Amino acid sequence: MNPDILKERQNATFDVEKLTNILDGGPEKTKRRREIESMVLSDPDFKEEDPNFLSRSERYDQAVRKSALMILKLREYGIADPEEIYCYKNSVHPDRPEPLDLHLGMFLPTLLNQATPEQMDRFFMPAWNLEIIGTYAQTEMGHGTHLRGLETTATYDPATQEFVLNSPTISSIKWWPGGLGKTSNHAVVLAQLHTQGNNHGLHAFLVQIRDMNTHLPLPGIVVGDIGPKFGFVEVDNGFLKLENVRIPRENMLMKYAKVEPDGTYLKPPSAKLTYGTMVFVRSMIVGESARALSKACTIVIRYSAVRHQSEIHAGEPEPQILDYQTQQYKLFPLLATAYAFHFVSQYMKETYHRISGDISGGDFSELPELHALAAGLKAFTTWVTNAGIEVCRMSCGGHGYSHSSALPNIYVDFTPACTYEGENTVMMLQTARYLVKCYRQAKAGQRLSGIVSYLNEADHQSVRPQPVAAGTASVDINDLASLVEIYKLRAAILIELAAKSIQQELQHKSQEEAWNANAIDLVRASDAHCHYVVVKLFTEKVGEIENTEIHSVLSDLALLYALHGITNNSGDFLQAGLLRVPQVLQISGRIKQLLSQLRPNAVALVDSFDFNDRKLNSVLGRYDGNVYEHMFEWARRSPLNNTEVHESFHKYLKPLRSKL
Repeated sequence: MNPDILKERQNATFDVEKLTNILDGGPEKTKRRREIESMVLSDPDFKEEDPNFLSRSERYDQAVRKSALMILKLREYGIADPEEIYCYKNSVHPDRPEPLDLHLGMFLPTLLNQATPEQMDRFFMPAWNLEIIGTYAQTEMGHGTHLRGLETTATYDPATQEFVLNSPTISSIKWWPGGLGKTSNHAVVLAQLHTQGNNHGLHAFLVQIRDMNTHLPLPGIVVGDIGPKFGFVEVDNGFLKLENVRIPRENMLMKYAKVEPDGTYLKPPSAKLTYGTMVFVRSMIVGESARALSKACTIVIRYSAVRHQSEIHAGEPEPQILDYQTQQYKLFPLLATAYAFHFVSQYMKETYHRISGDISGGDFSELPELHALAAGLKAFTTWVTNAGIEVCRMSCGGHGYSHSSALPNIYVDFTPACTYEGENTVMMLQTARYLVKCYRQAKAGQRLSGIVSYLNEADHQSVRPQPVAAGTASVDINDLASLVEIYKLRAAILIELAAKSIQQELQHKSQEEAWNANAIDLVRASDAHCHYVVVKLFTEKVGEIENTEIHSVLSDLALLYALHGITNNSGDFLQAGLLRVPQVLQISGRIKQLLSQLRPNAVALVDSFDFNDRKLNSVLGRYDGNVYEHMFEWARRSPLNNTEVHESFHKYLKPLRSKL
């Protein structure tokens, strides 16, 4: 054990294990998670070559081998709980995307949610047993988040009782679905449904794309891999062109909408029925944001504790880089953010489970708010995490650029989350649409409930933007409840300003033009709403903690998160008269104090995330802190070192001598 990291752990003021239990949701959850992790990590069948030293084809091959084994072992151990399956899968492919992701995460859930009992009988068990390997083919070359713009067609032919699927244009070719390139033999294809001369919009169709024995593409199917990407190296993201592909009428997923044998269309009872899956997936992404940022913080903070550089005092030993205030200012707010996102993820998961019962019972009353919140928080957390991982990488200096640090891989595999499951700017505008609607309802005298209930107070003088001179703001910057209040008022003011601006534009513009003319303000309002929710939930979680030492350190983190957010958005708070300039200066000083207060617990706080070294897969973030020995060992394993002299020397460099 590196003596620096040992000393860090001895300096901690709280019990790391107890904080790990809080993050996991209780001691039993921690115990079970570790059991599942050790099942995988101690299993020789899952031993792998370091992916960093493999070609793309080798990485894909290794990922498919491990995924196939994973399915067998899950059955063998009888692991059936969705959370436990997710935990097992995350240990097999440590937070790395893999070829069966869409089969497990989208194809099977789509069958569960949208197939009739007869379709479940036909398709679910073969899919569960991986005879059918599916993907979810929604995105096209020309359209992604704008679903109404998708061009693939499914035209019903009553004479044969079949749907005829086509990709009518180059831009309608399905593009990006994971597992489509080489792995899947079926796809849920999203297509515009045409019957009896009418277009009824997007519906889901189950299409076989490859032969069940030879795995060759079927007639009319043009399918393949889209080529190398920024990350997702193990995943065969694919393309799919459909040329008059006929499928039986019964292959349209008909739990809600139906097409009768004669072509009559029966519409679904509620347009909101498909929202549930979207909300669930976006809630999961909030959890992935928390995990990715926690990993990056673990690596950089442990490394900063063992890395010594430069001088603070002349002639004295080089200090740990974690002792530099600038390093703390880069990292500790991100550490606070990782904790905030963990607690927001817990809230989203609990809320989803609470209302999913209502949804199945036909009660959709809470769904619009959760849908808007999930969209906004998906965007808010992924944007912040994406930028944060890169700050962590750069804070490791040159070594952060090496794949041995794991930070480049964490970044490239996380960054698509800003785009998939709803492009972030579009998500923020969706949330804004809901917020403006709520604001208008409140103005019309309706009482709002839930997380947007603060808009009921929109008529209060306190939420009027005021010139700073007139401001009489008295905010206790050490009181979290007081900070939650001004975050709430900031959100209310920005929503009100955007809504009023749209109202003015509507006097001489259409609804769409007015909306687009205020889109920047609308995104800002959504961002402020999400920021308020995160500060509020973090504060509420801190209030629930009974252990004095943990309560103290989490209070410091929550305060740092809230105050750092104010300094980054000080213009909003000043313009609205919620703070005055002397208070903003006071906040800067308080942040510096918090950095010093958190310094002794920094390593213990990342230890509490409890990432196993094998799952972290980072030379810089090792638990024992023995970075340099293992960095040298890792570099020696590079394939370029397999021979002392590379063949290129004899082919090109040596002959060059005689030519010059």
